[in-house]
Amino acid sequence: MNSKLRNDLWEFKQAKKVTSLDRAIFLGLTFAGLLSMFNLIEWWFRGEHIENLFLFVILSLLFIYGIIRIALVWINYLRISKPKEVPVPEENLSVAVFTTSAPGEPLSMFENTFKALKNLNYPHTTYLLDSTEDVAFKELAEEYGVVWLNLANIPGAKAGKINETLKRTNEDYILILDPDHIVFPNFLDQTLGFFKDEKIGFVQVSQGYYNMYRSFTAKGAAEQTYSFYGPTQMGLHGYGGAVAIGANCTFRRKALESIGGHAQGLAEDLQTSIRIHAKGWESIYNPVIVSRGLVPEDFTSFCKQQLKWARGVFELLFDEMPGHLKHLKFWQKISYLSIGTYYLFGPITAFFIFIPLLFFTTKISPASMDFTEFVILGSPILIVALLIYGYAQRFLCDRKTEKGIHWRGMVLKYSCWPVFTYAFYLTLINKKIPYLPTAKIAVKGFMNPFVKPLIIYCVLFLLMLVGIYIERRYFIPESELILTAKKTWAMIGFAMIAFIQFIGGIGAAYKSLFIKAENAWSRIKVKSNKEIEIKQ
Repeated sequence: MNSKLRNDLWEFKQAKKVTSLDRAIFLGLTFAGLLSMFNLIEWWFRGEHIENLFLFVILSLLFIYGIIRIALVWINYLRISKPKEVPVPEENLSVAVFTTSAPGEPLSMFENTFKALKNLNYPHTTYLLDSTEDVAFKELAEEYGVVWLNLANIPGAKAGKINETLKRTNEDYILILDPDHIVFPNFLDQTLGFFKDEKIGFVQVSQGYYNMYRSFTAKGAAEQTYSFYGPTQMGLHGYGGAVAIGANCTFRRKALESIGGHAQGLAEDLQTSIRIHAKGWESIYNPVIVSRGLVPEDFTSFCKQQLKWARGVFELLFDEMPGHLKHLKFWQKISYLSIGTYYLFGPITAFFIFIPLLFFTTKISPASMDFTEFVILGSPILIVALLIYGYAQRFLCDRKTEKGIHWRGMVLKYSCWPVFTYAFYLTLINKKIPYLPTAKIAVKGFMNPFVKPLIIYCVLFLLMLVGIYIERRYFIPESELILTAKKTWAMIGFAMIAFIQFIGGIGAAYKSLFIKAENAWSRIKVKSNKEIEIKQ
């Protein structure tokens, strides 16, 4: 990414408007995709395909789950929309901005945060919810006119500090901002006007980043968010189910008070969101980039973030949702269930990894299918999925920097299967993990608990290939070789997909050894004339 493009990050960006033609194209592609899915499902559930009934049932459930998730994404796009206009905020609204500081977070990062908040067009009061017990944070806050609150030893992590601050303040509207985010001057101009509608409980805007050029992991972490903050949230908005995402969300105080304050937990944003929707409040998603923050730059920090999110979302799925689903609208139920089951990707991937290993060690297979037929019937679904994915990129919030194949994000997703699986296990045994802020500075290092399973699998895969070659070269009769060739190659190809993805994850972890020691925010200059630029 060149320096000109990095300067371009600090310009106001928004997703394009949705036309009737856009919706017609999504509808046509979705119809073709669902028809292709029906053909594949009809072929899948043929009696002759069952080899081991128990494993086939599990495999089929996971197969249907995957199909449903893909279909839901397509159906969500059928209602993709954005607000027709952004209302001008009323004058003299009482507005607060809450940002937090925690032990270990770098003081230097907050200077840009405070400068940018001071440059906001709309009058407001900024509060620093501080738990560092470091007087330097108080001094810096006061230098920039930020109200400093000592909230050390307040239980409940970030949410606990927010709720305590709600007790000490009286503003009607509260923007919750992560401390690594640098806001644009027009941030509040893009949110406050929507609260003219008394039914609106919160207004969410997109989330952009300025350090994604720093490493493979940073770029991949950013890529994972582009579609969600663009067409996915726009679809949820169209169905009346746009969700809060923790940062860049402006709440109506009455909405927070109606649910007893901000929810506490590892996925406190989604918990707050579902509680507000369950109380009958509505939400707005405005697909604009009016701030930029940080993504994890090294593989270990990224995995720790994913572990926290996965454990929190599973907690939402099992503990929070059952009591609220009956109070939600139909598509809100679907969207929260879809988000709540996202991290099942981990244990599902673990099962698919297990299948080839089981076959080559015991010859047990869940199904007996012609791999060529599967490819032929599955190809139309893949083609439609790629077409929809490509067309949906027309609605990214910043197409210039966000469009692309996003392969790094996919590599990181597959590489995090041990993280998601571990989070699922912790949920089953009801073991909590602490809420820790995501690292703001890259941590150099390669070997860690998250990369070890990837290395183990790759070693086992290579040993498996050697074993298969020796067995088929010296111990299996030629007649049997012919009969088992298709299934053997299919299983090898199946296992190879994971191998390639995990090599990418190992590479991302290895590259973390060579990240240049630099604070990403040190190159950002927030000027008193409200301009933001990159220091060359």
